[in-house]
Formats: sequence, C-alpha cells, structure tokens
Amino acid sequence: MTDDLIIETKNLKKSFLSKSKGQKKLVEAVKGIDLSVKKGEIYGFLGPNGAGKSTTQKMLSTLLPPTSGEAKINGYDLAKHKQQIRQIIGFVSQAGGTDSLSTGIENLILQAQLYGIDTITAKKQATEFIDRFQMGTFVERRATSYSGGQRRRLDLALGMIHHPEILLLDEPTVGLDPQSRAYLWGEIKNLKEQGITVILTTHYLDEADKLCDTLAIIDNGEIVARGTPTQLKNDIGADTVLLSFQNNQIAEKTKELLMKEISAAKVQIKDNFVYLLVKDGERQLPNILRLLDTNNFEVQSINLSKPSLDDVFLKHTGRSLREDNL
Repeated sequence: MTDDLIIETKNLKKSFLSKSKGQKKLVEAVKGIDLSVKKGEIYGFLGPNGAGKSTTQKMLSTLLPPTSGEAKINGYDLAKHKQQIRQIIGFVSQAGGTDSLSTGIENLILQAQLYGIDTITAKKQATEFIDRFQMGTFVERRATSYSGGQRRRLDLALGMIHHPEILLLDEPTVGLDPQSRAYLWGEIKNLKEQGITVILTTHYLDEADKLCDTLAIIDNGEIVARGTPTQLKNDIGADTVLLSFQNNQIAEKTKELLMKEISAAKVQIKDNFVYLLVKDGERQLPNILRLLDTNNFEVQSINLSKPSLDDVFLKHTGRSLREDNL
C-alpha cells in the first residue's frame, strides 16, 4: 500500500448460500473487486439495488467477512486487524443505527462510550456534533419523533462521534426531501475538506456526479467502469438519442433499422424505448427522423442529450440505471 492510499483491495469476494424452494444455491454478491482509494477523497459506488455496493461496504467495515480476497484499511489487514480498523472507521448504514426510544443526545453519548470514550469526553463530543449538524432544536426529543432529515443528521453524527479517518455512507440520502438532501451533500463535502475519506454508495446519478472524486460503477457484483465522473462521461465519446414508441414491437424494428442504417456507437432497447449512442447527435438527428419517417415508424417522443453517467452505465451493462431504479 502506497502512502497516498487509505484503502486497497485485491479480488475481494463475498458469496452467500440462498435457499429457494427447498434447494440451496450459491449467490455471488461480490465477484472480485479491486479498489485503490486515496486519503481524503470521496469515492463512490454507483449502481442499482442488489449490485453489491452495500455488501462491499459491509466487508470494508468488518461487519461481513469476505469469502476470499485481500483488503488493507490504512495499513491494517482486514482479516487480522478488525479491532484496529473499527477504531478508525465510521459506518452509517441505509437503515441507520439510531435507538428510536432514546433522545438524540442519549444516542450520541452511548455511541461514544461504546468506542471506549469516558463519560465527560463523550458529553463534550456529543455537544460538538449537536452544534455541527444543527440538531439543537430536536436533540432532546426521542428519535422516534424525528423527520427523515433529522434522523439522517443524527445517523451521520453517530458515525462521526469518535472522529474516524474513514466514513462509510450507505445510500445516505434515500427518502429525503430536496432540502435535506442538499444539506447532507454540503456536510459530505465538508468532511472531505477536513481530510476525511468518504466511501459513498448511491443509485442517484446526480449525487454521484456532484459529490464523487472517483466513481466505481458496479453491476452484478463487479466493477464495470471507474474513473472521475468527467472521465467516465468523456469516454462515451457520443451523444444519446432517446426514442420512445407506442409499443415494444415498433421499438425492436427501429433498433434493427438504426443498427443497419446509422453509424452508431451502440443501440440499446428497453421496453418501448430505444437508446442510440451516436457521435455528433445534433447533425445526425435530422437523418434519423427522415429514416424513421420513410419507414413509417411513428415516434412518440425524442430527446437528445450529452453524455451522462446513465449513458456510461448503459454502455457497460446494456441497461439504463435510471430505468432500473424506477
């Protein structure tokens, strides 16, 4: 592990035995992931539900033992130094770790004490995070009365109470209103400015694009692409033309026609939609419309867009992440 890396994994895998209809089946949740995470960066895992994002985080946080592979967290071996790793990481799961029947301040003090912090220091650090995450108006109430945004602030404070070097955030803004999402985004950026390494899982395209320094796109337990969001989008090298039709049969025929007649990087279909990746889309669009009109293919709607992270996912998996998450 080099000095600038804080997390490094080699061929990290996780398999489960699943029982269905009385028969056991081996499920490969994570199929061999290699990671190189730099100190102080926001590293994102982008992918649909069930892709292996959360399982990877749980392995890195020592909550799940890997089936095979190697990992080092700030120089500590994941297989040998679990206790040392737990002292330097914070983990905020999608479900959160709040005791709903306790107040916010009680949650914070208890969490600090679980890390071996004495009571006086625990109260001091609880006050620090109450101020930092603006929880003063509700922290004396039981957590069961909190809104989604208030609960996520408390979850984040619980993950940070022992001042970890690495913070693992699993889908931190799921279910939040736009104002709460914007607040959490700001706090995550602040963590980076303080030198804390953040590992973030998300299936929100805008979240990955705006927050992440480095992004690993995960599908079916494998990393299919990685780089900065800008690099990943630039690698597409094409615009996206999205065509919608009345039914799947017309979409299938359109796909066949476009693959034959248009010099396109890739043509994909999902339900009644055809995705055409093509260079210089603005110039190509009139030709596409004339071709469809000549063949009497009636288009319901048409959209032209510059490369996005959804296009990156489409290119590497043959599916739209936006459609997967509907």
